[in-house]
Amino acid sequence: MPCNINGVLHTPLKVIDVPGGDVLRGINKNDIGYKKFGEAYFTTIEPGVIKAWKRHKLMTLNLIVPIGKVRFVIYDTRQYSESNGKYFEIEINRVKNYSRLTVPPMVWVGFKGLGENISLILNIADIQHDPQESDNLDINNIAYNWGCN
Repeated sequence: MPCNINGVLHTPLKVIDVPGGDVLRGINKNDIGYKKFGEAYFTTIEPGVIKAWKRHKLMTLNLIVPIGKVRFVIYDTRQYSESNGKYFEIEINRVKNYSRLTVPPMVWVGFKGLGENISLILNIADIQHDPQESDNLDINNIAYNWGCN
């Protein structure tokens, strides 16, 4: 699925069927979108819950959903970006759309848990987490219709 937000990449990933449990590809140092390794961390999201809005000033995110189903919404407010004012929405899960979403700094991100169970998101970031390095907005500060599912 092509992305209309400048600098955001959507990369399909391989699921390797192995007896007893699959191998899920993530990222390697030769992949487009890989800059360097800072840290990897997981976050969970419950069905129907929305976590929005956050943007990192320096961090590049590499978001993968190995368990569950998540809708990500990206919103670009970068003044000099060709995609200023545009949204990009994508649902990622390992069954129908196992992929990696690479999000550059200064782009707003929100996400919603879909399905019936808790979803797991892996972020492979290029720098270590620093709470001073990100901005947060209340969900109502960016006009987006999250829908009912």
